[in-house]
Amino acid sequence: FYAPTTIFFDEIDALGSKRGEASEHEASRRVKSELLVQMDGVTPSQPKQDSEDADPATAQPKQVMVLAATNRPWDLDEALRRRLEKRIYIPLPENAGRNHLFEINLKEVKMHPEVDIEELVRRTEGYSGADVTNVCREAAMMGLRKRMAKARQEGISVAKMQMLKDEVDVPVTQADFLEAVKNVSRSVGSDDLQHFSDWMKEFGSV
Repeated sequence: FYAPTTIFFDEIDALGSKRGEASEHEASRRVKSELLVQMDGVTPSQPKQDSEDADPATAQPKQVMVLAATNRPWDLDEALRRRLEKRIYIPLPENAGRNHLFEINLKEVKMHPEVDIEELVRRTEGYSGADVTNVCREAAMMGLRKRMAKARQEGISVAKMQMLKDEVDVPVTQADFLEAVKNVSRSVGSDDLQHFSDWMKEFGSV
């Protein structure tokens, strides 16, 4: 392995789901088996030597870290779960986290001075990071959609509207954000949160 290295698997459940299911393809089973074998090879017990003459007793261990993320930890194969020694649950963002997410997503967005981020933070309780991003994207497009709809009603062609960039590029208002919050529902339900909590009580390891 190249070291130091961090290997990150996103949506690890798509690759390492439980083996032995009736719908599992042979090729998929072999991929999972090979992944498990390779993960066994990632161990800090093998010293990293810069030369053949280096003393194994004083050599530094290889620094290879394997990270994985999933929204469905209960679907992971038991053998893979054992190899992921530390299992950490990252909850939904709280007020401070959602406020920071709004700041990140709206960094390049022109906003009206009346926009109250604190109110948006309160109204998006229970939203995930992706949900907050979708709210910001929806709000940023709200003004453009309204003006495009009005242009169609007035018989103005879409091509001409695209040429009038200065008229379309208007600040996003608080009303746009509130409408976006209504249009974008939270993607994680109470039952899902309870499922995560129950799984962590049984398999969590920090």
